[in-house]
Formats: sequence, C-alpha cells, structure tokens
Amino acid sequence: MTENEQRDGFRIEIDPARERADIVLDRPPLNVITMPQREQLRAAFEAFDADDRIRIVVVRGMGEHFSSGGEIRGFLEASPEHVSRLAWNIAAPARCRKPVIAASRGYCFGVGFELALACDFRLVSETCFYALPEQRLGQIPGSGGAARLQKMVGIGRAKDMVMRSRRIPGGQAYEWGIATACVADGELEAATDALAEELRGFPPLAQRTAKKLLNDTEDATLSLAIDMEGQMYGRLRTSDDFREGVEAFHQKRNPQFKGS
Repeated sequence: MTENEQRDGFRIEIDPARERADIVLDRPPLNVITMPQREQLRAAFEAFDADDRIRIVVVRGMGEHFSSGGEIRGFLEASPEHVSRLAWNIAAPARCRKPVIAASRGYCFGVGFELALACDFRLVSETCFYALPEQRLGQIPGSGGAARLQKMVGIGRAKDMVMRSRRIPGGQAYEWGIATACVADGELEAATDALAEELRGFPPLAQRTAKKLLNDTEDATLSLAIDMEGQMYGRLRTSDDFREGVEAFHQKRNPQFKGS
C-alpha cells in the first residue's frame, strides 16, 4: 500500500523527521469503519512494519469522534470467509512490531474500540466513551474485543461492558486500566505527541523485543514467561544498542541507538 493510494475512510500521514506514521480515520461525522477498510488498515500496518522511516504509529480520528463502530449493513453483505478475517485484520496493531498509540475522543465503539484495544497504548480525552454495543444488534464482539477486554479488566467488568453494552467514560477507562491516560479534550494531541516522542527515544530493538515478549507471554504460565524473558534478555545482551546504552551511561552522555 503506497502513501498516495486511495483508501476507504482513512488517510495516512508519514513524518520522516519524527519517524512517525499516523492512521487518521476520516469518514465524517462518525468515522464508521467499513468491511473493505478493515483489510486496508491491516495492509497499512504491515507496510509500516517494513518501513525503516517509521518508529512509532498513531491511530486517531478526525473530528469529535474516534469511531462509532462498523458499518452495520456490511455484516449482512459480507461472505462467511470475509467475516472470518475480521479479528485478524483488527489485530494488525498488535502484530506490528513497532509501538502503536490509539488517541481517542468522543465515541470509540464497536470495531473502533476493538482497534484501540489491539494497540499498545490508549490515550483518551475526557469526552471519550468506550463501548461494545453488539448485544443491541443480537451479536457479540467479533474482532477480539471481548477477549482483549477480559484480559485487561477481568471477567466481571468485561461482562458488565459486553453483556450490558455499557458505555465507559474516559476517566473510568483509565481507572480500570484500559486507557494509559485520560486528559482534557484540548490536550489530547499534545499528550499523543509527547508519548510518541518518549517512545521514539528508546532503542528500537529493545522496544520490539519488549512488545513481543509481553504479547507472547500473555497466556503463558509464570515459569514459561520467565524462561522466555531470560532468553530474550540474553539475546539483547549481544546487541549494538545494549553496548551503546551501557557505554553512554558510563560516559554520562545521551545514547545513539541504531536498532541493531
């Protein structure tokens, strides 16, 4: 997927100077996500993974809302094969080796919330509401929403949101551990920029390794997780970035990480 390729309901902004790529949901006024758009979003994340200009990915929405969810008609028109790929497409941020930030204000419902849940960091403004409203349509979340949510907040709170289609405001999402931070609406962009720059300052190889470790050990036993952590730690000890980090620490200077 090229930068100038026509996209369905979103655009891509790449800033090489900040080593950042933004996916901007842009289908006013509610940024509804269509079936074709899900495939294109997956392709965008895969392209970012292979682009050496990009260190950080941000997903955000234009206007007052992140996304009110998916196009309802699309579920009835999609083939069973297409529907079976929904969770795989929306999980693309989790598979991306680079840090991914979701910045949300207003409605963040349905597949919009599921997309945010698949990201590494979720920043919300005080106007944000998270919800999985599929029960109202006689359905359940189909792109990993219920499963990811339960891992984050436990079965009781997950049932409260999923089975009642409850809308959770940004402040409560932060208290529950879903959101990384909740800020005033006018501060969302600045908070997103600050987090992106902070993450960019860490060594790329260590960031990729930490993300993979945490994702891969989410369902592992403690002993297996500790073993995997030790193996990854051992591999990083031989990296150029680790050597540079140690030397910079002792020389009291800022490290220059290269991702190798």
